[in-house]
Amino acid sequence: MFEKLFRLKENNTTVRTEIAAGVTTFMTMAYILAVNPSILSACGMDGTAVLIASCLASFVGTMCMALMANLPFALSASMGLNAYFAFTVCGNMGYSWQVALLAVFIEGIIFVILSVTNVREAIFNCIPLSLKHAVSVGIGLFIAFIGLQNAGLAAPNSATLVSLVSFRENFSTTGICALLAIIGTFITAVLHIRNTKGSILIGIFATWALGILCQLAGIYVPDETHFSLIPTFQMTDFSAIGKTFGQCFRFDMNAVGIFNFIIVIFSFLFVDLFDTLGTLIGVSSKAGMLDEKGRLPAIKPALLADAIATTAGAIFGTSTTTTFVESAAGVGAGGRTGLTALTTAVLFLVSILLAPIFIAIPAFATAPALIMVGFLMFTTITEIRFDAEHLCEAIPAYLCVLAMPLFYSISEGISIGIISYVVLNVACGKAKRVNVMMYILAVLFVLKYVFL
Repeated sequence: MFEKLFRLKENNTTVRTEIAAGVTTFMTMAYILAVNPSILSACGMDGTAVLIASCLASFVGTMCMALMANLPFALSASMGLNAYFAFTVCGNMGYSWQVALLAVFIEGIIFVILSVTNVREAIFNCIPLSLKHAVSVGIGLFIAFIGLQNAGLAAPNSATLVSLVSFRENFSTTGICALLAIIGTFITAVLHIRNTKGSILIGIFATWALGILCQLAGIYVPDETHFSLIPTFQMTDFSAIGKTFGQCFRFDMNAVGIFNFIIVIFSFLFVDLFDTLGTLIGVSSKAGMLDEKGRLPAIKPALLADAIATTAGAIFGTSTTTTFVESAAGVGAGGRTGLTALTTAVLFLVSILLAPIFIAIPAFATAPALIMVGFLMFTTITEIRFDAEHLCEAIPAYLCVLAMPLFYSISEGISIGIISYVVLNVACGKAKRVNVMMYILAVLFVLKYVFL
């Protein structure tokens, strides 16, 4: 059945590899079950309801990706857009969370229309191959940086922005977590070098197990900000979903300023569009799924699945649902088909029943996976030509790579890469090699920085 549905032999993979990859992807994404409710509850939403909504939206979106596109990508609530939802739209702009959900719903509908009419596909295909490789490299550095932050290794510093954590200070919490992440990274690296199947997944569980042992031995001591590493066995309050389900259609229109509301919609739209494109480009490039022209054959159903997920997520009661960059973890573990996504989708559905267990997966345990996957994606840099004849492509690629981790945004990296690509080629007399759509995108990006 799986062979007929997902064409496993054609993609040089097996059921075992795909399932292991799907579990790996889920494990690196499981933190969203704890983080998303925490962020959205800041604007008055019920935490349990948000958790259930996040699981349902992830299930629907990832299943669509599996069955419609046959790609190993998983979807869940966007980490950047949930913060924008809670702290900008509901916080600074003063909108209710119901209105914010309506904006997400409308954004999803617009995405469905753009996907059906091939606009998003055209945008994907117009981006030069050099920039697509750069996006892969940039995402690698971006998720590696996320891994360093999740591990507590990259600590805030007023003088240098970030610095290496002090291991001796708060060793029983921050220090030991950072140390365990380092050990977990070496475990994962050794397993990968030895070609051990499921090395990334094993590394996650091994790091988590070491953390549990440290807690039992009294080396790791939970406090207000560092929760217990030992999972608890509780059931979720399923009735809570009623507090957010369908609330995007219940709002006071008199409280909505139409101009600002349109800006909110397009802000969601803009960031979601290029975060999704960036993730699809980067992960597809690393997985070898792009054709000789740098195109992803299944891009249209993939984009449509993403649009459906956003629309469904708004109805369930969560912020924008989008393709997750952590899908790279599953690809790094060998995932190549929709069976990987199907596995992840099922785990999100099951996690509604056992949410407290999955929430117990500590960030420092998934950090080694993100760091190692970052390395795997970084190797794509060899596909970018840096010789004198290709500097008009190499420099934009470099700026794209540089911007993603430093500006903490995939979409910013893409926009800077596209703007610089157009400007340099035009200034150096190579305007004919620039696609018309690239000119349009460059202008739109400039306008975004001017007006948004």
